[in-house]
Amino acid sequence: MDGILIINKPKEFTSHDVVAKVKKICKVKVGHTGTLDPMATGVLPLLLGKGTKLSEYLINHNKIYEAVIGLGEKTTTADSEGEVLEKKEVDLNSLQIENVKSILKSMVGKQKQTPPIYSAIKIDGKKLYEYARSGKQVEIPQREIEIYNMELIEINYNLKTISFRVHCSKGTYIRSLCEEIATKLKTVGYMKELNRIKVGNFEISSAITIEELEKNKDNEEYLNEHIITIKEFFKDYNIIYLEKKEIELLLNGVKIQKNFEDGIYQIQTINKEFIGIGIVTNNILKRKLILD
Repeated sequence: MDGILIINKPKEFTSHDVVAKVKKICKVKVGHTGTLDPMATGVLPLLLGKGTKLSEYLINHNKIYEAVIGLGEKTTTADSEGEVLEKKEVDLNSLQIENVKSILKSMVGKQKQTPPIYSAIKIDGKKLYEYARSGKQVEIPQREIEIYNMELIEINYNLKTISFRVHCSKGTYIRSLCEEIATKLKTVGYMKELNRIKVGNFEISSAITIEELEKNKDNEEYLNEHIITIKEFFKDYNIIYLEKKEIELLLNGVKIQKNFEDGIYQIQTINKEFIGIGIVTNNILKRKLILD
C-alpha cells in the first residue's frame, strides 16, 4: 500500500491523531505533509508506505480554505479554543456587503504576515506556543505570504460572523487573516471555524473519512480507487525511457549520460513500465525515487 491518501480530517483531531489511526488501519508507514489545527477540518494528504518519500514534492502547495470569523471578541489563540482577551462592539453598518467585499479584495496580493503566538514556528529552537504558555515575550518575525483570491460567502448579522473563502500560499495563517479583517472592520475577531477544501491538486471531493477507510480497509477496489499511486502522482512529468542495461546501472546508483534539460523525470522501460523518478543535472541522470 504505497502512495497518497486524502483524508477529510475531523474536528478535535490533531494531524498526528489521524496519522496514528490510519497507520493502525493500514498497517504501513504513514506520514503527512503539513498539520491542520485540531479545530480545523478538511483536506489532509497522507503518505503511505513508499509514498512517504514524496514529502519533498508536497510541501510548497497552495491551499484553499473556507473560514468563519467571529466578530466582537479577541482570544488568546486567535481561534475558538482560546480564552477571551477583549470584547468590542461591532458596527453593523461596517458589515454592509460591499464594504466587506472591498476589505477582502484589498487583502489580495503579496504581503508580510505576523504568525499567531500560538503556532508551531520555532524561534531559537523553541516553538512559539511554548513561549505563549510560559508567559514569555518573544519577537515574532514576519513572513512573506501571498493571497491569490478572497471571496465572501456569507454575512450573519445576528451571530456577527463572516464566512469567506481564501486561496493562499503555503505558510499563510488564516487566524491572522481573521484578526486583520476584524481590525479593518474597526472591531476585533477570531477564527471561529476553518475547513481546508484544497491542497495543491488535492480536493475535498476526493477525501475520505477515517470511518470510511476503516470500513473498507480490506476492499481492494475501494483502496485502489482512493489511493493515488506514485506513478499517478508523477503522470504529468516527462519520461525518459531506458534500456534494460541502463536500468540495472541506475538501480545500482550509477549516473547515466542523458542529453535532457535539467529537471525531474519519470523513468520507464522501453516497454513503458514505470520504474521510478530520476533527476537530470548537466546532462547527467541519477536515481531519485525508485520503486523496488
